[in-house]
Amino acid sequence: MFKNANIVPKTEKIPIKRWLCVALVIFFVFEQPNKMFAQTHSHINTVVIDAGHGGKDPGALGKHSREKDITLKVALKLGRYIKQNLPGVKVIYTRTKDRFVGLKKRGEIANKHNADVFISIHCNSNHSTKLYGAETYVLGSDYKRSKRNMKVAMMENAAILLEEDAQNSYNGFDPNSPQSYIIFSLKQNDYKQKQSLILADKIQTQFKNRVGRKDRGIYQAGFLVLAGTYMPSVLVELGYISNPKEEKFLLSGNGQTYMASAIYRAFKRYKIEYEKENDAYNYRKTILKKDKAITTKPKPTEPKVSATAKQLKLEYRVQFYISPYKISLSSNRFGNIGNLAIYFQNGTYKYTSGHYGTLNEALIQQKLLHKKGYHDAFAVAFYNGKRISIKKAKQLEEK
Repeated sequence: MFKNANIVPKTEKIPIKRWLCVALVIFFVFEQPNKMFAQTHSHINTVVIDAGHGGKDPGALGKHSREKDITLKVALKLGRYIKQNLPGVKVIYTRTKDRFVGLKKRGEIANKHNADVFISIHCNSNHSTKLYGAETYVLGSDYKRSKRNMKVAMMENAAILLEEDAQNSYNGFDPNSPQSYIIFSLKQNDYKQKQSLILADKIQTQFKNRVGRKDRGIYQAGFLVLAGTYMPSVLVELGYISNPKEEKFLLSGNGQTYMASAIYRAFKRYKIEYEKENDAYNYRKTILKKDKAITTKPKPTEPKVSATAKQLKLEYRVQFYISPYKISLSSNRFGNIGNLAIYFQNGTYKYTSGHYGTLNEALIQQKLLHKKGYHDAFAVAFYNGKRISIKKAKQLEEK
């Protein structure tokens, strides 16, 4: 099937039962290692930076550029920023020069070094020269934009056609066949995806607010380079080199510096918040000590909404879930959680529980959600319906 890399295989009409069997085989190959792996690090110690394409695989082509060249320059700059400013973090590259690296090999590099985060850097392209902007992907299947997202994934996954013995290495996976992507709908809602979405959200926020790029959002798609990793992983599309203006920006030294520094800032913020959440017990203990209003230890029962909470412009909630697409609050997945609410921020839908007048009430609910399996749940504050920082909320309380 893959003997001639210049020939795009045609999709055969194969019974759905056979495709399901193929999907199960692929699921076993990619998913079993994830079941055996458990991220136990309380700190972010290692990051793997993946410069997309390389060597005989140029990636997307612009009028004056090749994707493989831009991604390598941005990846190396990103690594330097992390090394210079976060000396405790080990940086591993999948490639540091113009050479070809298989998609499966890239994931193996990350797994071998027991990385905590995997960041794959790419550029986009389209037949239209008008499209522009940055977007970030996580592994999965987004039913609302599956066709559009699948085209992007197909373009990136086509690199396996250049690999030797790809049919055996990827168990018959055909990057040009929609049926082969069934597997990725089975890999959603796990720890890896939730953390990947959090990192993706921070990257897009930096692109938009600090670099001034068009925010095209966060999406899910079946990228093989993400499927083979054990840890939270994202694939970043820096922009469209098919757009002359954006191509010029991404070819420039300043443009590459801005994009690399934006990803660095997002990674740094992710690291800080991840480590803070892993030290949540001491954090909550400190907060409780500072609050003189607490005189007795509350019983670990489901707290009711404060009597005054509905009257306050300031309120606390507990955020426990995020998704790139909207999920009904009546969904069965939220069946054991009460006082649900949803808000939209930076391209993602964020789900909260409770409406509390004090932070301590929210922290009690946070602890209960942790026990229910939502280990990433954390307290958030709102003022007049707008999300604000806990620090700002405390200042408002004092006033």
